[in-house]
Amino acid sequence: MIATREYGQFIGGEWVDAADAATFDDRDPYTGDVVATVAAAGAEDARRAIEAAAEASGPWSAAPPAERQRILLKAADVLESRTEEIVGLLARETGCSFGFGMFQMHFVPGLFRQAAGIAYAPIGQVIPSDVPGTFAMGLRRPVGVVGAIAPWNAALILSARAIAAPLALGNTVVLKPSEWSPVSGGLIWGEIFAEAGLPPGALNIVTHAPGEAGAIADELVSNPTVRRINFTGSTATGRKLAEAAGRHLKRVVLELGGYNPLIVLGDADLEYAVNASAFGAFLHQGQICMSARKIIVERSIADEFVDRLAAKTKTLKVGDPKEQDTIIGPLITEDALATVKARVDDAVAKGARVLAGGEAVGPCYQPTLLADVPEDAEFAKVETFGPVAAIEVVDTPQDAVERANATAYGLSAGIITSDPDRGFALAQQVDAGIVHVNDQPVGDEPQMPFGGVKDSGWGRFGGQAVTDEFTELRWVTIQSGTHPFPF
Repeated sequence: MIATREYGQFIGGEWVDAADAATFDDRDPYTGDVVATVAAAGAEDARRAIEAAAEASGPWSAAPPAERQRILLKAADVLESRTEEIVGLLARETGCSFGFGMFQMHFVPGLFRQAAGIAYAPIGQVIPSDVPGTFAMGLRRPVGVVGAIAPWNAALILSARAIAAPLALGNTVVLKPSEWSPVSGGLIWGEIFAEAGLPPGALNIVTHAPGEAGAIADELVSNPTVRRINFTGSTATGRKLAEAAGRHLKRVVLELGGYNPLIVLGDADLEYAVNASAFGAFLHQGQICMSARKIIVERSIADEFVDRLAAKTKTLKVGDPKEQDTIIGPLITEDALATVKARVDDAVAKGARVLAGGEAVGPCYQPTLLADVPEDAEFAKVETFGPVAAIEVVDTPQDAVERANATAYGLSAGIITSDPDRGFALAQQVDAGIVHVNDQPVGDEPQMPFGGVKDSGWGRFGGQAVTDEFTELRWVTIQSGTHPFPF
């Protein structure tokens, strides 16, 4: 039996209770056991965190790049030293399989090490001026306090992404993790960055009980001290956040949902295509923003491809994510399970065929393949966060692109073909922020510009794109001597 830990919030470098001393139980989605007892914050706590971040902002923005780099590199080392512990925590807190937990533990140290290099990135440019004697520059400076709102589904990666670049660029951060991953997606960073030597107040973490995010999010949006917000989550919530931020003229980076297509062309290697499709659709129970929701296959190979994919889908182990050979663990909540079940049942009632799966197993849902999903089914319209994918058969590659674009979303896509030139040509026609040729839609690297178009959001995480998102560009001139004025 693993002991239940108690966590406060992390504000100003200290572990503190919520203002009203409220707490909530953080539960294992597979067993229902309590993983941790966590502080349940509200608006007052968010204000305290913002004030701490503002106080730390000046000194941290003035810290030499070597210091910011040193701390991020140390954080990566500290994280790696706790690999076994954190992979276990991800399983208990988010239902994450061993494989996906290890992937996150591989990805995040690389994310921090890549971000450490940003501390030395060029922060300006000299711009030719037509005014005699004028030396003109475009200089970038930290924005100040950044509000970061991270989800539960890839808790370690997405919380790390929310804080790494802002900190590297000299900003301070208030992080609000999901109520479903308050430790692995939030409070763990208080421990790690304190050990790495981050000054008090540069990173603050405010946690809240289920259903109580509103007061903290409202404070991050409305408080004038917070100058940027980054959010990863659902399109519905992102739209509300963007509307609220717009009233305060506050920029927001949004990475939202996706109804991600995977195109399998007639010249694809069938075994590779089947394995890629299963991975893209079912990794982490399909609870990834990039998961393949719609697999579009060319008719010439459709029968064999579908038979082989259905057969593979039926072999994927469903059960306890703490067992290392489990592929499909629990959905994050009972409500999430009910939503997936309702959408599959609705599609079937309207004429869809179940090729594999289609049933709940305790807190899990079987990996499921559907065919003939009608356009009026809810599953065909909105992102369904679960291990369910729909098969569509088309006659030509151009038909496949048209079907891929027949969605309001535009996050990620995959095209599997043995002809990379044709794949690249088709990729130019797909309306998505990310397109992987000869691969499935789930893929990321810390240095890549990650983000979507249409209802999948705007702005980019990763690489040099973060400099635009988390700094302010200022025009500064130096006039040599004097020049005349007209009056």
